[in-house]
Amino acid sequence: MTASSQSLGISTYEQMKAMILDGTLTPGAALREKEFADLLGVSRTPVREAIGHLVSNGFAKRTSAGTPVVNSVSLTDIMEILHARSLLECEAARKAALSQENTDDFADLRVQIEGSVKGAYPDEGTREALDEKVHLAVAHRAGSRLLAELIEGLNVRAQLYDRGSIPDRFEPVCREHLAIIDAILAGTPDIAAEAMRLHLKKVRDAIISDIDHPF
Repeated sequence: MTASSQSLGISTYEQMKAMILDGTLTPGAALREKEFADLLGVSRTPVREAIGHLVSNGFAKRTSAGTPVVNSVSLTDIMEILHARSLLECEAARKAALSQENTDDFADLRVQIEGSVKGAYPDEGTREALDEKVHLAVAHRAGSRLLAELIEGLNVRAQLYDRGSIPDRFEPVCREHLAIIDAILAGTPDIAAEAMRLHLKKVRDAIISDIDHPF
């Protein structure tokens, strides 16, 4: 495989993954090579490679007939993901609070969060991007490449869950994020870990409560 063909396969994968994550491709949608080759203006080979990567990374699955379709995340899946994230991200928050790296990025992130709360209510995409930015910043500051990769993978996996099933908690989430950031900036590992644990618990509780009381 040449470098150019490999790059085309990666580009095709990223485009198809983005279509899954932004809801353009809904759970159960069939991933047909010719259809996406025509849509993306490429041959079927990079589409075939992209579909293989989507399956191996959990964004798609194959039916009993072998047809690749967009994957979904069930309530049970999201509960397991949140449990795993809590185990990993509490440790990441602890390590981040102990890190000796420059904290300017977290100070800037704090300002951004406060500005979002005080300003015009952001759209769903902006809210999700800010949430992801906070969690990945903590993961990377922890100083473990593997830990950051695991957290990022779970974060992306959680995005496959039906966002309509997650109650809108923008302002409470911002306050929870600020508590995590403040503990990291203060260099208090136990408080940072507990703030992260409480945040993910509240996300979990909100999902369960919304299911039990949908109206």
